[in-house]
Amino acid sequence: MNIKESLAKLNQIDGFVGAALVDSESGMLLGSEGGGGLNLEVAAAGNTEVVRAKRKTMGNLSLKDNIEDILISLGKQYHLIRPLHARPTIFFYVAVDRSKANLAMARITLSDVEKDLQL
Repeated sequence: MNIKESLAKLNQIDGFVGAALVDSESGMLLGSEGGGGLNLEVAAAGNTEVVRAKRKTMGNLSLKDNIEDILISLGKQYHLIRPLHARPTIFFYVAVDRSKANLAMARITLSDVEKDLQL
């Protein structure tokens, strides 16, 4: 799947609000889907800082591991950040409505989409 197809598949997650594919080196949006009032460009830039901070902390702790995903739980939404296994400087960002989403299924779908993405 290409970027557009991958993001469209994420739209099938229950409670889907928006999704983006982001370059964490620049903070630039490579593609986006949905948003529902959520500015995905601002989210891409902000979550780039989250990914950078986590990587820096892992380095400071001498953790020799990779980020599988980062979950941010808000009162009304879940935000998932998932760096690509094959290209860790690029990550998916997905926001879902907490009252409608099944977090486990959202993570599985995101993992499946990541595996099928071809850049």
